[in-house]
Amino acid sequence: MNAELLAILDYWEREKGISKDVLLTAVQESLMMAAKKAVGPARELRVNIDPRSGDISAWAKLMVADRVVSKHDQITPFDARRRGHPEAKVGDEVEVEVTPAGFGRIAAQYAKQALMSQLRKAEKAMIFDEFKDRVGDIVNGTVRRFEKSDVVLDLGKFEAVLPNRERVPTEEYQIGERIRCFVKDVVQTIHGPEILLTRADPQFVLKLFRLEVAELNDGTIEVKAIAREPGFRTKLAVYSRDPKVDPVGACVGLRGQRVKNIVRELNNEKVDIIPWSADIKAYVAKALDPAKVKSFRVDEGSKRILVTTTPDQLPLAVGKRGQNARLASRLTGWQIDIEAEAEVSGFEAKVDHAVHEFTAVPGISEVHARVLVNMGFHSVEDLLEAEVGDLAGVPEIGDAATTILEAARGEVVRRQAEGGGANGAGPLA
Repeated sequence: MNAELLAILDYWEREKGISKDVLLTAVQESLMMAAKKAVGPARELRVNIDPRSGDISAWAKLMVADRVVSKHDQITPFDARRRGHPEAKVGDEVEVEVTPAGFGRIAAQYAKQALMSQLRKAEKAMIFDEFKDRVGDIVNGTVRRFEKSDVVLDLGKFEAVLPNRERVPTEEYQIGERIRCFVKDVVQTIHGPEILLTRADPQFVLKLFRLEVAELNDGTIEVKAIAREPGFRTKLAVYSRDPKVDPVGACVGLRGQRVKNIVRELNNEKVDIIPWSADIKAYVAKALDPAKVKSFRVDEGSKRILVTTTPDQLPLAVGKRGQNARLASRLTGWQIDIEAEAEVSGFEAKVDHAVHEFTAVPGISEVHARVLVNMGFHSVEDLLEAEVGDLAGVPEIGDAATTILEAARGEVVRRQAEGGGANGAGPLA
């Protein structure tokens, strides 16, 4: 039984890295209760384990007395000399072995029951000491088991937990599979320290970039912001302190190799890398890539920006289930509202729009308006470039050319006076 106990201690020292001396001390403490039950209330009782043989013995300090009143506290001079103290005399304190018959077997059995509890405490102390400074690192682990929706990983000497909330919703794990995770925290629980891992946190992606991109580690490039929807898309805004270094190109790598390695680790999650800009319009425009933005309306006070796109670009700007706009908003820290500009659709509708603009000017009839549109004039401003002779040579206009041009000039002057500016219909094709 004692040899078996030593074998257990050797196993834990080899597999978990806990010193055998520490384990022996823990076992000795656990054996004290067994010794007190077997020996009784001996004075200054202690238990000793021979590290070589595994023999367990109990020792107590007794007072040498002529007459023994309490066998748990006193010993005669004759017995003291017989048990290893040849010079013992009355009044001396001697330590003698008080191991009862069969105690080694009983104590070893008791120790085995208490050993696991004691060893868990020592192991948990090692977990905290080793991992308290490893928060923010990436570790490799093997999926050991599932506890409800949480994944328990074997890190070698220790186990760690990948909670359900830190899992990527598109990923499935199998027992025995090796995966990489980010050490998010080491927390003290009622059961001792626990290593918490994550694959969903944006910091996991950021750490992967730091492992791949040397310029991030030496400070040449800085990540200004990151936004992520795990399993689907990540947006990263980067800035270069060296004007000669392209921050996006450095993160992408030669032939895209750097970002490909990261995308592979993220199981083909999309990663958008954009240049950071202090100009919020330029920053938002890049954040909404691949959509093309036409105009902005900025509200600095509420950090809100209204973005206008063409109708065909609106789905790209918003993204599937609003994902692109949502990530762009998180990345920039601004509330982004997106709308499509009002657009006259269809060639005939554009023609009617241009005709309506001309007929709204006093002095230009609908007939003349349609002729002007067919000639290529799409707005009142376009007419200011025409000469009287150009219009007079058209049979449908003839002598009305001068009246039409004067009406157009008068309309433009009126608009400028009102501050209305140009109101062109735009090209028809």
